[in-house]
Amino acid sequence: MASQHYQICSNCIMDTSDSNITFDERGWCDYCNNYHSNILPNWHPDERGEREIMATVEQIKRDGKGKDHDCLIGLSGGVDSSYVTYLAKEKFGLRPLLYHVDAGWNSQQAVNNIEKLVDGLNLDLYTEVVDWPEMRDLQLAFFKAQVPHLDTPQDHAFFAGLYNFAAKHDVKYILTGANYSTECVREPLEWHYHASDLRQLKDIHRKFGTRPLKSFPLAGIFKFKLYYRFVKGVRVVKPLNCVPYIKEEAMDELVAKYGWQKYAHKHYESRFTRFYEGFWLPTKFGYDKRRAHFSSLILTGQLTREEALEKIAKPAYDDQTLAQDFEYIATKLGITVQDLRNLLEGPKKTYKDYKNDMGFIDLGTRVLRALGIQRAIIR
Repeated sequence: MASQHYQICSNCIMDTSDSNITFDERGWCDYCNNYHSNILPNWHPDERGEREIMATVEQIKRDGKGKDHDCLIGLSGGVDSSYVTYLAKEKFGLRPLLYHVDAGWNSQQAVNNIEKLVDGLNLDLYTEVVDWPEMRDLQLAFFKAQVPHLDTPQDHAFFAGLYNFAAKHDVKYILTGANYSTECVREPLEWHYHASDLRQLKDIHRKFGTRPLKSFPLAGIFKFKLYYRFVKGVRVVKPLNCVPYIKEEAMDELVAKYGWQKYAHKHYESRFTRFYEGFWLPTKFGYDKRRAHFSSLILTGQLTREEALEKIAKPAYDDQTLAQDFEYIATKLGITVQDLRNLLEGPKKTYKDYKNDMGFIDLGTRVLRALGIQRAIIR
């Protein structure tokens, strides 16, 4: 960023902390232009979307006859996956099995929200508990690698565990909370690299890890994008793109119906993610993911640009909570607070400093974009 003139979009709040961002003559960024030209015309949270999702729901029901469950939902305790769970049972009449990966960082809100939904909707829950010594070792390896994407170990465990479970138990449908309403602006890869790049994960662990990953959930992008999809027949369904989905209204509905608990910001249902996104990433690298999150809400009419600028001007953390979390993270990782501070002050690296499959992933993204499957900008 030092060599680049600072600029912020005149329509959303994405700025040159994304080093590849471009602006038109109006000062609009390419995320805004892509939203209006590519996402919005092909996004139908209306009667058309309802017809499409209900046709899929009927297919899921037919394929699930005679089974205990007709689909799988990965439940984190966050609003997106929680609302999909509610829709699946109460609105669509599906019989989902809820799947949760406990990677050791759940907040009190996440635990509460999972319990409330399981009890309130009378659904079955399968929890996969990641071996903590392995998780800790991999998490520390990413800290020592000095890369921005410190959430990769947790994210990889989530999606690999979910897809591996589906393939192993012959589950044909996974319902996810992915959506345009709150995610039409995706974080640049320099902020948050692909957690699905197994080659990178293994290279960082080989260089900085000390313990073999014997039980840690692993799955490369080709395995779950190609083998699981076309050989095992696992299909991903995104219901939130087919119905009106307003984040605050969805949370209020979950609170009223089930005693669900709100949390401060997107992904903060994980104590580690709150620390990583709210403090580590902006402090060490100058990347604030709230820019992408708030910009998505601006484009979808859930937040004004003025409100977003006011929010982004304030730190995500208050000093007292940060001090508590700093000590908590260090202690849980088995290092001292000073060790963690030393890592914070260490040299900055990127995903390009380690082995990766970015060439293949980029090719796949281009193909999906050409086919109209991938519409959000991922770079």
